Amino acid sequence: MDTDTNSRIEMHTEPDKLHEECGVFGIYDFDGNDVASAIYYGLFALQHRGQESCGIAVSKTDGPKGRVTSQKGMGLVHEVFTEESLEAMEGDIGVGHVRYSTAGASTRENAQPLVLNYVKGTLALAHNGNLINARELRHDLEYTGAIFQTTIDSEVIAYHIARERIQCHTAEEAVRRAAGKIRGAYSLVVMSPRKLIGARDPYGFKPLCIGRRDNAYILASETCALDTIGAEFVRDVLPGEVVAITREGIKSDTSMCLPRESEARCVFEYIYFARPDSQIDGISVYGSRVKAGQFLAMDSPVEADLVVGVPESGNAAALGYSMESGIPYGTAFVKNTYVGRTFIKPKQSSRESSVKVKLNVLREVVCGKRVIMIDDSIVRGTTSDRIVRMLREAGATEVHVRISSPPFLWPCYFGTDIPEREQLIAYNRSLEEIRQIIGADSLGYLGIERLEELAGSLPICKGCFEGEYPMEPPVGDIRGEYER
Repeated sequence: MDTDTNSRIEMHTEPDKLHEECGVFGIYDFDGNDVASAIYYGLFALQHRGQESCGIAVSKTDGPKGRVTSQKGMGLVHEVFTEESLEAMEGDIGVGHVRYSTAGASTRENAQPLVLNYVKGTLALAHNGNLINARELRHDLEYTGAIFQTTIDSEVIAYHIARERIQCHTAEEAVRRAAGKIRGAYSLVVMSPRKLIGARDPYGFKPLCIGRRDNAYILASETCALDTIGAEFVRDVLPGEVVAITREGIKSDTSMCLPRESEARCVFEYIYFARPDSQIDGISVYGSRVKAGQFLAMDSPVEADLVVGVPESGNAAALGYSMESGIPYGTAFVKNTYVGRTFIKPKQSSRESSVKVKLNVLREVVCGKRVIMIDDSIVRGTTSDRIVRMLREAGATEVHVRISSPPFLWPCYFGTDIPEREQLIAYNRSLEEIRQIIGADSLGYLGIERLEELAGSLPICKGCFEGEYPMEPPVGDIRGEYER
């Protein structure tokens, strides 16, 4: 990567926290109403899934075939779009996207949706996930004359859909055929001139749901986006299912669906990624996090005066720990909600701490108390030790750390930016060694055997904890293969 790209990525990195890759949203209004503002609010609800870039593409189904209006840029949804720019985007069908990069540089060129003009018209595509065979597919396309404008695997998917569309009768069949060639994690929302198409990989790594508002149908990464625009939840897209939304209704193709026991949802949707007010595959995210805290209290009890959560995803787990243990629940941290994940990190030479810019401790809550601090994960450990230190400096007499996930031991190739093993604090270290590094009085992780219960007995992927993946991982680390 060049220096300029590196500097951009640095500004968009939160220390020692995991990131999801993307959030997708699509809507088709059969009454012909403009949908750009609905997409805007849908993306606003999905902002937690990606804060580097965003985009919207819309079209008129009764207008000239293939005319798409699109806008995308670097930054948050409310930074990229204005009321005037949304009003100029006329169309009754459209897709939107928020992005955090796990593969491909953080540049405007890599922002989505991708809009392709080809012999059959246009395609606009929004993708959440990560492919493990993108390198081979891209290589084959390049040697048959394809010219790539981005460094993301989503463009590989778009090319294959366009090529398949030339050989088949419908856009949804082209999506299904292309999906048969790609391997990895993906939830897709595709806009063709007259259809809105959604697809979910056969393992169900990434969530995708269907909603309805009046005479409009919606596809979204999470149900919270449906709530935001006043839509009702219809159902989840099944793992391996391709759905086409047309004026005739919803057409479904489940030919790629795997047996239920082969499915492998990312459990971190429930632990951290998704908003707590979302439901994923019928399971409440908030309920899962409360349950994780209860399991921690059962399996890793400790005497203390107060249970606190590290905002935001640690709060529900802390409540669950309190409910199960009987130890009072409290709010120890004030979060600066205007920072998010996109602020410019302080230089090492400055006195400002990036953690303290985002979090501050309520001294009167923790002073003189034995505190149990619940967080969703420890990646490198660089944030956990600072938060423990902040609690001690605020007067906590003891700090016991409980983590609502098992230790990370392996990288992820399916859209979560878990780094290489050597960078993981749990790699080649005992529980006691990790405890000493973060400076806690005691440390406990969620047991790996609890994960299925956390996800309502749905089949899940545990590759980052066990090193056993639902499909054969690539040889070597291909993440960021095409970064420049």
